Amino acid sequence: QVQFVESGGGLVQPGGSLRLSCEASPISFSLYDMSWYRQRSGMERELVATITTEGDTTYLDSVKGRFTISRNNALKTLYLQMNSLRPEDTAVYSCKPSSWTNYWGQGTQVTVSK
Repeated sequence: QVQFVESGGGLVQPGGSLRLSCEASPISFSLYDMSWYRQRSGMERELVATITTEGDTTYLDSVKGRFTISRNNALKTLYLQMNSLRPEDTAVYSCKPSSWTNYWGQGTQVTVSK
């Protein structure tokens, strides 16, 4: 069964950092463009960042310069380094191949608060 397991979320103060991980199994991870999404309470899910198979990246405007998406194909793992976190970054963060429409994993909760 294909699955993506997100981890690394938690409670952090404004200005702090977190690194999210997304482990994939048992797919050919390196063949997929991968994305991070987030869903804030009461809001639609939004695309946060994408990394292509060639390593090109794109970001939601509000996270540019603060978040960095990366991947390790040998480990079949996707990462999201989040710096200078703000309360409005509080959300459940999920990952999946960019082209998949019907899959959503459990996600990992990120809470930015004093």
